[in-house]
Amino acid sequence: MKMSDLIADMIMDMFDDNTPTVQIQRNDLASKIGCVPSQINYVITSRFTPEAGYRIESRRGGGGYILITRANSKDAAVMGLINSIGDEIDERTAKAHIYNLNYQNLLSDKTARMMNAALNESNFRGVEPDNINKIRARQMKQMLLAYID
Repeated sequence: MKMSDLIADMIMDMFDDNTPTVQIQRNDLASKIGCVPSQINYVITSRFTPEAGYRIESRRGGGGYILITRANSKDAAVMGLINSIGDEIDERTAKAHIYNLNYQNLLSDKTARMMNAALNESNFRGVEPDNINKIRARQMKQMLLAYID
C-alpha cells in the first residue's frame, strides 16, 4: 500500500456516522505513520477536496491543527452536480439543474432566482460565442461551491 493511501485511510477511519468533522495535528499524525508532515498536506489537498465533498480549515502555529469536514447529504448532492457539469453548460441545462435543486429544497427560491439571473444569456453580450458556455459553467460551479455549508 502506498504511503498516501495509508494516510488517506487513517484519516477516513477518524470519521464516523455522528462525526462529520475530524481535527488532525499534522505533526502527530506524521510521527504515528512515519512520514514527513508534507505528505499529510499532500494527501489532504489532493484527496479531501471540495469537489470530493470536504471542506478544509487550518490553523498554523504551535497548537495548529487541520479540520476536515465531510459534506452533509445536501452538500453531497450539490457536489455531485458540480462534478457533473463539466467544462461547458448551456443556459437551458443550467436552469434545469437550478430548478431541480430548488424543487428538492436544496436551494431557496431566492437563491434559485439569483443564480438564474447571473447565468442568463443577456449577461454574456459581447463575449465570444465559443466562450459563453465555458464561462457559464465556471460561474455556476463557483456559485454552487459558495452555497455549500
